Amino acid sequence: MNLIIPTLGRESDIIVLPSNKSDRSNRTQSMMVSMCATKWKLRPFDFVTRFPPLPSIRASSIMRGKRSLSFNYHGRLIYSSNYQISGMRFLAMDSNSQVAETAPMPKIMYGTAWKGAETSNCVYQALKAGFRGIDTAAQPLHYKENFVGLAVRRAIREGIVKRNEIFIQTKFTPPWSQDLSQTLPYDPKAPIAKQIHDSITQSLRTFDCTNFEEPYIDSLVLHTPYPTIEDTITAWKTLEMYVPYQIKQLGISNASLRDVEMLCTLPEITVRPSCVQNRFYWQTLWEKDLRAYLREEGIVFQAFWILSANQELHGLQCVHTISSYAGVGKPAALYSLVLGLRGTAVLNGSRQEAHMKEDIEGIRKIEEWAQSEKGKPTWLDCLEEFKYYVGDEAL
Repeated sequence: MNLIIPTLGRESDIIVLPSNKSDRSNRTQSMMVSMCATKWKLRPFDFVTRFPPLPSIRASSIMRGKRSLSFNYHGRLIYSSNYQISGMRFLAMDSNSQVAETAPMPKIMYGTAWKGAETSNCVYQALKAGFRGIDTAAQPLHYKENFVGLAVRRAIREGIVKRNEIFIQTKFTPPWSQDLSQTLPYDPKAPIAKQIHDSITQSLRTFDCTNFEEPYIDSLVLHTPYPTIEDTITAWKTLEMYVPYQIKQLGISNASLRDVEMLCTLPEITVRPSCVQNRFYWQTLWEKDLRAYLREEGIVFQAFWILSANQELHGLQCVHTISSYAGVGKPAALYSLVLGLRGTAVLNGSRQEAHMKEDIEGIRKIEEWAQSEKGKPTWLDCLEEFKYYVGDEAL
């Protein structure tokens, strides 16, 4: 077989073909091999498939500048829709490099939508208040991603946080969810893959926060599925090219159970979503079925609109009881109950520094109270009442 190998340091495809024409004519399908080559600090890529990995192939050392790199090539078989072997997928990994630890996904994240000109100050205050997860999007209509970047760099410069202590999540937003009269991060008439590449390039530039490490994004979320399965797969496969170096994990927002099942079961999908970000409100029955599926799959449900779209939840007795017994505000009590559903994270969009601190501290106080001998029975009773109300009574 002939191997056409890409330049080290960029993601691309290589094609493996039989070495002569007669062999090629006997094959019904060419073998495609997708290789993800790395720059320096790359951790092993966990290809999520139902099939076992192939043994790694040891590659010879390569000189790059004054540095000697020793690479391992790790491979998995690629299966077509009828489960016939159609190729192999490889990862080239520097076996000598070490990857700096990055922040895990926090259970409470600061949401930056609809902050406008206040975005930078709000994000800065949120980081000072103790938030370690920031959610934004490359969508000028509702987000100011560049202002988020300014606030993060300021907080790092002032020593409030380090980059690897912040979980930064942004989104690629398709054209129909953009305001086409504004300056977009891509040409809306370009092909899907080109749009995604341009958007991610801008996001990486926005979060280039230090002088001593390459920029990266902790979580990149597809803001909404495409109208067709084919286009959604095209977008997702383009996003996969950046994992795990420039993007650590992927997610999807405004998605149905069917959309998520597709991303978890199609054999051509090699990076499953790590999170699904959806509204948490009565019109979707608080996404009961989707959340149950995500728990089974180990995927985090990121809930938003918790306070603004759930006035009826504010009036539940369980919210009043927790607020009173734990000595916290009702928002913190409601956030804690949503977190108690398991497999969830919550988005908080407060503009006031005092409220930010109250919510962060309130959730911590409820955790301590719920684990105490005196508070645990009351907490469990309140949680059961809340589960029943949002349809989780059978859990």
